[in-house]
Amino acid sequence: MTSEQLADLLESVTQEIKSGDVPGAVLAVSSGSDQWLTAVGSEAPGGAELRTDAVFRISSMTKPLTAALTLKLAEEGVLALSDPVDRWIPELADRRVLRTLDGPLDDTVPAEQSATVEDLLLMRLGFGFAFEVEKCPVAERAIGDGLGMGPPLPSAIQHSPDEWIRRFAELPLMEQPGKHWRYELAYAVLGVLLARATSTPLPQLLSARVLKPLGMNDTGFTVPEQARDRLIPSYVGTEDGIALFDPVDGSDWLNPPVFPHAGGGLVSTATDYLRFARSLLDDGGLINAASRAAMTRDHLTAEQRNGPSAGIFLDGEGWGYGVQVRDQPGLPARYGWGGGLGTTWYSYPEHGVSAVLMTQHLPPSLPVLTAFTNSLDTALGG
Repeated sequence: MTSEQLADLLESVTQEIKSGDVPGAVLAVSSGSDQWLTAVGSEAPGGAELRTDAVFRISSMTKPLTAALTLKLAEEGVLALSDPVDRWIPELADRRVLRTLDGPLDDTVPAEQSATVEDLLLMRLGFGFAFEVEKCPVAERAIGDGLGMGPPLPSAIQHSPDEWIRRFAELPLMEQPGKHWRYELAYAVLGVLLARATSTPLPQLLSARVLKPLGMNDTGFTVPEQARDRLIPSYVGTEDGIALFDPVDGSDWLNPPVFPHAGGGLVSTATDYLRFARSLLDDGGLINAASRAAMTRDHLTAEQRNGPSAGIFLDGEGWGYGVQVRDQPGLPARYGWGGGLGTTWYSYPEHGVSAVLMTQHLPPSLPVLTAFTNSLDTALGG
């Protein structure tokens, strides 16, 4: 990207920051060997100027890191993507499946097959948000059991990984494993599986295999000690503007979580996440070329891409391992994913470009995200 294109990107995002409810944003872009990092706005309304090394809650941008960890373990022979989930989590053997999504919990049929590790990566476990029905008893039970189908706060789940799985195993699946793409409990299950497969708690495992090798020293399930003065507040939109969602003092991310959530538990910085993004573009990076290619290509069928859950989250695009994949005529190919607290990342492999946007607003500001993505598409030929 040229300096003029980067200036246009910054100007587009800045205009939306000035006119909207998001106090500030950090942008990080790499283009070949060049890197660019800047911040706009403040860390809080009327507060201090936002720092480029600010720490953000990245929620679902945890998923791509978990996917890369899974592929790395597969390269090492610790597990195979074709392994049935119940090899590592026997509690999930012999699943029952609801006859209908809005039916009672005891109206079930046997699962036709076991979910695999790959099904977890592809969110084809058969359980998640059921937006297409007015009432879903099994989802209500999952919420009541504290399995984390709500706001992305670590304290929302007060069960150890073993207890979480025990409770989850008491529920039938919503649909047959491997059949449909459904956001998002598959990654919670995947985190438990990875910890069991390596006999290592997930925070230590992710740190040793992914974060430390990439130099992502400000990333973790808990705000690292040296970064605590750089954590900024997180906000939520209300009818009256914005309200505090998670503060700095007393933040949910200052203490180790009872359940480290592989689908949404991390904090990070724009610079740290850009290191990860660049590693997926570079030979000799975190995972090998075959794993990178598999991670960043679409694995869904046309039916899965257009299913009720995928229609909301993917908008007709594809899904790789932990990343949304776009490969459409007239638009530059890209992959990446965002987080529900206002963070987004995309890489454009044909251009060697990666771009990270960090804000802290629930839900993510659509005008800010659109300014970010449209500027990138325009610059890269969309």
